[in-house]
Amino acid sequence: MYVQQLEPVAGSLGLSALVATLPLLTVLVLLGAVRMKAHRAGLIGLAVAVLVAWLAYGMPLGQTASSAAQGALFGLFPILWIVVNALWVYRMTVRTRHFDILRRSFGRLSDDPRVQALVVAFCFGALLEALAGFGAPVAISAVMLVALGFDPVRAAVVALVANTAPVAFGAMGTPVVTLAQVTGLPLDTVATVVGRQTPLLALVVPLLLVWLVDGRRGLRETWVPALACGSAFAVAQFAASNYVSPQLADIGAALAGAGALMAVPHARRAAPEPVRAAVLTGVRSDDLDHDDPRPEVVRAYAPYVLIVAVFSLAQIPAVKEVLAKATRTFDWPFLNVGDPSGDPVGGNVFSLPLVATGGTLVLLAGVGTAAVIGVHARVAVREWAATVHELRFAILTVTSVLALAYVMNLSGQAATIGHYVAAAGAGLAFLSPVLGWFGVAVTGSDTSANALFGALQVTAAQQSGLSPELLAAANSSGGVLGKMISPQNLTIACAAVGLAGKEGDLLRKVLPWSLGLLLVMCLIVVGQSTPVLGWMLP
Repeated sequence: MYVQQLEPVAGSLGLSALVATLPLLTVLVLLGAVRMKAHRAGLIGLAVAVLVAWLAYGMPLGQTASSAAQGALFGLFPILWIVVNALWVYRMTVRTRHFDILRRSFGRLSDDPRVQALVVAFCFGALLEALAGFGAPVAISAVMLVALGFDPVRAAVVALVANTAPVAFGAMGTPVVTLAQVTGLPLDTVATVVGRQTPLLALVVPLLLVWLVDGRRGLRETWVPALACGSAFAVAQFAASNYVSPQLADIGAALAGAGALMAVPHARRAAPEPVRAAVLTGVRSDDLDHDDPRPEVVRAYAPYVLIVAVFSLAQIPAVKEVLAKATRTFDWPFLNVGDPSGDPVGGNVFSLPLVATGGTLVLLAGVGTAAVIGVHARVAVREWAATVHELRFAILTVTSVLALAYVMNLSGQAATIGHYVAAAGAGLAFLSPVLGWFGVAVTGSDTSANALFGALQVTAAQQSGLSPELLAAANSSGGVLGKMISPQNLTIACAAVGLAGKEGDLLRKVLPWSLGLLLVMCLIVVGQSTPVLGWMLP
């Protein structure tokens, strides 16, 4: 058995922590300063993590390689298995033009650009985040807003800021699933705590969006529908993440937010002409005036209805039990690791949920989608292969980052850093969301940030006497606010609306909102670590 050491470098916790941070520093510098492609930075960071584990921590090279292989496999299945199948469903709707029908349907819900921003960027963006994530919601929402007549810069800013509240439960709960896996905490427990943090953001973000669209006038005239939308979103996200399924949290929240928004009479009124003239400074797409047959509109909504139906069925206890029977649990080969006390770690055993996983359920819904919207089986297979090709660099990035995280966790590097960081004591509750925010700002992914820092947060919490579940959740909840300033998302937003090379201008517009909301989240977590807001936690 390889037993983890906390102070392998000269018997010093400080020096050991400094060496242990080298893989993370490598990735962050290569991404942030050198501007290297994420997949290359991830592979180099992985190589550094392997060297530190082998040379500094004395982990046998075979066990180090086995740790990396386990992380890479977890990156492929279930993480990327979810993303690939979700994006595949979206690609099929684009191919059959049912996505265009959906876009026109949204445009007809209201002619008020402030309400359109809520429908498209906040509600539909959350639905896209629930299904795919990884930049797709920003790109698609921004393009739709430009087609509705929004100025490209305003469309990009609105899409970026809106992509916050749903991120922690995006891609069918991928970030919280990853967080649970790397920390060893139960998924339901982690999702429950995150579901008592991010809904508070959902109350604020719609109000912020109408301010971004039309300033003080927008807030004064449309605060009622914005608040109704945010409140319904928050309640549904809380309820789903705590009592139903974290995978359904964003889908339920997006639908509830849109329903509440449309139920407010004010949201359906015609916008005053001065508002439209001031806000819609772009060119409106001509195809918005095209009338679609009602059956085609129904088919355009069908993929999302199917996904909700499949996931809902999977939560029925009898069905859940049958699906769980396909799960395979086995001892991971060439790996025998003990924690500093000599007790075996959870990584020695690996579970493979073949059917009871989000990716397989989305695949089943995708097969149904292909039948409903009229995609031939051969074409559907080609689209799936094209999706994998489109995501090839994202696949390499995610697998390398998760391999890096597993090497750091199983070799003891994350434990060393966690023990060192724990010296912050009570201040750790304030810094915890900042660490997640920084991780997402650099990697562009809440999933990657959770993989990198999740175990560290738990170790630090245990050493400082704080709740491990609280700090693990804070990593993910703080991380969602780094999404809007990540180079990856800024580049995606600029490319989508034809502003290539203007990433710096966009960053300056969204950075103050990112920092302001981060401060709010830090104060929430500090409050939850004390009796002031401690009652909010389960």
